[in-house]
Amino acid sequence: MPFFSYKGRNNKGEMVKGLLESLNASALAKHLLSIDITPIEITPSSKPVQDFDWSANLFEERIEPLDVMMFSRQMYTLLKAGIPIMNALSGLLSSTKNKALVKVISEIRLSLDSGRELSAALNFHPKVFSSFYISMIRIGESTGMLDKVFLRLFDHIEFEKFMRDQIKAALRYPQFVMIAMMVAIVVVNVFVIPIFAKVFQGLGADLPLMTRILLNFSDFMVSYWPYLVGGFLASVISFRSYISSDKGRYQWDSFKLKSPIIGPIIQKATMARFARSFSLAIKSGVPIMSGLSLVAQTVDNDFIAQKVEQMRLGVERGESILRTATNAGVFNPLVLQMIAVGEESGALDDLMEEIAEMYQRDVEYEIKTLGAKIEPVMIVFLGILVLILALGIFLPIWDLGKASMHKA
Repeated sequence: MPFFSYKGRNNKGEMVKGLLESLNASALAKHLLSIDITPIEITPSSKPVQDFDWSANLFEERIEPLDVMMFSRQMYTLLKAGIPIMNALSGLLSSTKNKALVKVISEIRLSLDSGRELSAALNFHPKVFSSFYISMIRIGESTGMLDKVFLRLFDHIEFEKFMRDQIKAALRYPQFVMIAMMVAIVVVNVFVIPIFAKVFQGLGADLPLMTRILLNFSDFMVSYWPYLVGGFLASVISFRSYISSDKGRYQWDSFKLKSPIIGPIIQKATMARFARSFSLAIKSGVPIMSGLSLVAQTVDNDFIAQKVEQMRLGVERGESILRTATNAGVFNPLVLQMIAVGEESGALDDLMEEIAEMYQRDVEYEIKTLGAKIEPVMIVFLGILVLILALGIFLPIWDLGKASMHKA
């Protein structure tokens, strides 16, 4: 369908403009009137993508997972009440506060008005709706359970948000301590040690090895700090570029799962997302192989995603879920036993949901005890740092005091 640029005024009298896809100018005008925009000018456009505006993108309101979660919940409520989907979207347009989401809903409604299915309309907004979300909506359309699918997607996004928040909470404390230690090292070497260096130069005596090392390291940081800052920024950019590649992202995700203390938390949170997503897919009537393909897109870890993909290939070859899960090597024996029971009883969806809840409880417990695990490690590092500084700074002062006492 062609694109049209439009100008109009909303119900507050404010000038609005944009670019939308429509069958013709009349259909676009009808759509604009339905969302309380009085069109002033509608012209055909051959540029479906607007020029990039740094200021607009910098201050533009973003669509967060919470917005999509509430959108799903409201759609479930409206559809369950028997309201037609077009009227439901019109109602959301008047109640939604996020302007970016209002624009997306408006474009979705226009696509539906042009004859597209809801899943096809959502597919035009991949940054807002994930492929898993769109696939579940497509299943809901084909089975006539669109309202129930929206409710399950609401629960799924809420669970995903909870897991992400839990992981961020787990990483926040060690990140804060490491940053504080780095700042302390920089402050000591740039501001504190140079003051002591002037004192030591006036002593005219041989300095201990640790003191000479500290002084040389401090001189290096003071003299070459622009290169150190540049090297640090270059390292960060290189690292981000590396983990953006397929190989780098896979290796980094694998390393995160194997890292001490934090690794088990990330793995359990990832497996909880896998189990909850798989349960949702099965309950919505998605075939096992298709469900595993969809779930591989939601685990947010390339290493686990490849393991899930290996499970799908095993099922495709005729192997059981239990056998493929065992070969994956990422499930503990208790989970494997629950998968075996679920597969034999035909209640795999319920068992997978129980597995997700079990992993969720484990994550919550691990985060509560995280401080007790990290504190000894941090105390050791801080103790080593204080010991080095004490030996380097106070040892020559101690030697000077001893020499003065002998002379007296």
